[in-house]
Amino acid sequence: MKIDKRKNLNSIAWFSIPDKIKTMRKFLIYSILSLSFLACKKNDEKVADTEAKEDSIKIEPTKTEADVAQLKELSPEKISTVLKSHHSDTLYVTNFFATWCGPCMHEIPFFRKKMEELANQPVKFTFVSLDNKSDWASAVSDFADEYNIRENIVLLNGTLLNQEFFKQNFQSWNGEAIPFTLIRKGDKSDETVGSMSEEMLNQKIEKLLAHNSTAKIVENKEKAGISGPKKSLK
Repeated sequence: MKIDKRKNLNSIAWFSIPDKIKTMRKFLIYSILSLSFLACKKNDEKVADTEAKEDSIKIEPTKTEADVAQLKELSPEKISTVLKSHHSDTLYVTNFFATWCGPCMHEIPFFRKKMEELANQPVKFTFVSLDNKSDWASAVSDFADEYNIRENIVLLNGTLLNQEFFKQNFQSWNGEAIPFTLIRKGDKSDETVGSMSEEMLNQKIEKLLAHNSTAKIVENKEKAGISGPKKSLK
């Protein structure tokens, strides 16, 4: 029997086309899977590399740790030195407080307002915190940020204070109550135990400013050799 070569070729061709399509489909599927695998692998390597770099970076201190480092802690001896040192042209306002003290917190806005009013004058405001050390990084630091007075706050460990400290530095304060405010300029000073109203604070500050301004004028006149009207000599 003769074989029809054309028919046989057609049969082969008819069966070959589907086989090729299947092969191409498998090739495409494998190619896609391979590319996906490579992409995932590269992404994992990138993430791992990023994490490794982040781990190698020095960990910065937390906000509270960094903030407390900026607050200045002074010993009772150092506080005494600060209270006694002065420049005759500068008005010193020193307030002893604690964040847990209601009357202290009541008067703080008055001090803050006065600080703004006297910003361009030789006036120095200092707030001495008597809070527990455990509150320095939290309550005191938050308080400093709330009133924007971080540079004006001094930390003092109240457990280190004794009666000798109060006798050496103050006339009316024995440490039994807060707040306490010492206002001084030159040889004049004013002590207040307890919370002050805004009016009272303004009066005390203005009184010392006015007194020393008058004293300065007299001093300058004396230096310049100026006195009252000269009497006529007979």
